[in-house]
Amino acid sequence: MDLRNIAIIAHVDHGKTTLVDKLLSQSGAFRENQAVAERAMDNNDIERERGITILAKCTSVEWKGTRINIVDTPGHADFGGEVERILSMVDGVCLLVDAAEGPMPQTKFVCSKALALGLKPIVVLNKVDKPAAEPDRALDQVFDLFANLGADDEQLDFPHVYASGIGGWADNVLDGPRENLDALFDLIVDHVKTPKQVERADEPFQMLATTLGADPFIGRILTGRVEAGRVKVGDSVKALSRKGDKIEQFRITKILAFRGLSQQPIEEAEAGDIVSIAGMTKATVADTICALDVDKAIDAQPIDPPTISVTFSINDSPLAGKDGSKVQSRIIRERLLKEAETNVAIRVEDTPGGEAFVVSGRGELQMGVLIENMRREGFELSISRPRVIFREENGVRMEPIEEVIIDVDDEYSGVVIEKLTGHRKGDLAEMRPAGVGKTRIVAHVPSRGLIGYQGEFMTDTRGNGVLNRIFHDWAPYKGPISGRRQGVLISMENGTSVSYALWKLEDRGKFFIGAQEAVYQGMILGEHNRDNDLEINPLKGKQLTNVRASGTDEAVRLTTPVRMSLEEAIAYIDDDELVEVTPKAVRLRKRYLDPHERKRMAKVEA
Repeated sequence: MDLRNIAIIAHVDHGKTTLVDKLLSQSGAFRENQAVAERAMDNNDIERERGITILAKCTSVEWKGTRINIVDTPGHADFGGEVERILSMVDGVCLLVDAAEGPMPQTKFVCSKALALGLKPIVVLNKVDKPAAEPDRALDQVFDLFANLGADDEQLDFPHVYASGIGGWADNVLDGPRENLDALFDLIVDHVKTPKQVERADEPFQMLATTLGADPFIGRILTGRVEAGRVKVGDSVKALSRKGDKIEQFRITKILAFRGLSQQPIEEAEAGDIVSIAGMTKATVADTICALDVDKAIDAQPIDPPTISVTFSINDSPLAGKDGSKVQSRIIRERLLKEAETNVAIRVEDTPGGEAFVVSGRGELQMGVLIENMRREGFELSISRPRVIFREENGVRMEPIEEVIIDVDDEYSGVVIEKLTGHRKGDLAEMRPAGVGKTRIVAHVPSRGLIGYQGEFMTDTRGNGVLNRIFHDWAPYKGPISGRRQGVLISMENGTSVSYALWKLEDRGKFFIGAQEAVYQGMILGEHNRDNDLEINPLKGKQLTNVRASGTDEAVRLTTPVRMSLEEAIAYIDDDELVEVTPKAVRLRKRYLDPHERKRMAKVEA
C-alpha cells in the first residue's frame, strides 16, 4: 500500500486532537456503532482533565488506497522534547492555526523545528466559522512567520485549506460546500512525499527509536520509523547507542502497527512505516535498532537543553506517610530515572547527600505534570521553588530569555507592561491592537521573572488576560529580580485548625486552609498582608465563661480560603519554602536551612 507519514502541529487549544478525531471518523477507522470518546487521542487522565496533549501519539487512516500515518503532537513548549523526537519520523507537517488568534508562540516553536528538518508544511486555517475569525490575516501572519524562521522558497509556497475541526470539514476556498474533510485528505496524499526510506527496502534493517513504552504482557516497547530494510517477528537484531556502541542483542518477539486507535500485530515491517517492536531489555529512546551486520548508528535529532530545575526530596513533615505508600528516597529516585529514560527533555542528578534529586526540564507545566503523575501513583514528595539554569559563555553569565505574548483588555495593558518591564526586567518588543478593546503585547522577559507571575497576571487582568510564553534566546544576566512581596502566615502549633481562631486572624491576611484541617509547626497557612512572615496560632479556641456579654454569641463566618493548584503552589513559594505533595493534599511549609545551605543560596542570588 502507498504510504504517507505526517505530523499535526499547532499551538495549545488550536484543535489538533479534535481534527484527528474527525479524520479517523471520516476515513472509516471506526465502526458505525462504535462508542468513541471525544478527543480520543488524549487517552491520559491528566490530558483529559486539562484539555491539552502531553504525549505524542501515532495513529493511521486509509484513504483511497493510501495509508496515512498521523502523529498528534503536544502544543505546549514544555513538552517540546516530544515534538523534536517525533518530527524525525515524518515527511510532512500539517500546521493548524486558529483563524482568529493567528500563529502563537508554540506555533513558532514547532514550526522552527519542522522547517529546520526540511519538512514542507500544509497550513490548515482552523475555526474559520468563529465570529472573530480573520483567515486572510492569519494566513499572512503564517507566511511572515515562515519567512522569519528562514524557510526556503519551496516551503514558503505552501498549500492551505480552510477548516473547522469540530465541524468536520475542510475546503480549498473559504465559501466552499463545508461537507467533509476530503480536500484535506487529498492535499496530504498529493503534497506529502512517499517516504524516501521505501527506496532502501533491500538494505539491512535499521530503525531509530523515538518513543519508549511498556506493556504488562509483552514488556518494553520501542516505536520508530523503519529507516531501511525489513524486519520479521523472530529476527535477531542489536541495539546501538548514539556513539555506535553495542548495547544488547535480542530477538524480536512482537511487531505492532498503528491501525486507527489500536495497535495490531503484524509479521513483517517494511522501510518507511512507523511501527513498535518488543523483545529488548535495555535499548531506549535515540538508540538504533538494526541488523547484526550494521555497525553505524543513525544520527538522532539534538534536543534543546532544559531551562529550569526543581529539587525533589522525601516528605519529612509531621504528616508524612499518612496519605502515600511510596515515601523512601530510593523509590523516588527509581521513578525519576525511569521518567528521564522515556522523556528526553528531563535530566535527573543526585545531590551530595543522596536524599534529594535535582530534576531539570523545560518549564513549570512539565514539572507539574510529572509531580501530578507521581502523587497519583502514591508518592509523597517535598518540592523546592523552580530555579533557572544559567550558563557561561566567554566568561559572561548567561540566562534564558522568554518571549511572552499577551492578549489583554486595553484598560489593563498599562499594569501588565509595568510589571514585565519594571519589576521583572523585561523588554517591550511590540504592542498593537488585537481586536475591539484588546491589545497584544510582545515582550522578552528573563525566565526568572516569569516564575510565579501567572497568578499575579490573572489578578491584574481580572481573569481576562491570556498569556503565552516560549524560550527566545540566551542573554547576559540582568541582575537580581525581586520575588514575592508579601510574607506568609506560619503555624506555631501542631493540631487541627479551629474556626474561631481563623476568624479572629482574617484581618492579618488571606488563608490557604479552612477549619478542621490538620496543621503543624512551620506549615504555611496563608499570605500575610505585610512583607514580613508572621507566626500565628490557628488552634486557639473561644474562652468560655458563665458571664454573658455583648457579642458573645456572634456567628463565625469564615472567608472562603484560597485553594492553590499544584503549579500555582510551586510558583508561589520562596527559596526558604517547600511544597509538600501527597496523594490527597498540597501543603506549603517553611524549611530548615543549615548554615552551608544559606551561604550557597546567598551566593546563587548574588
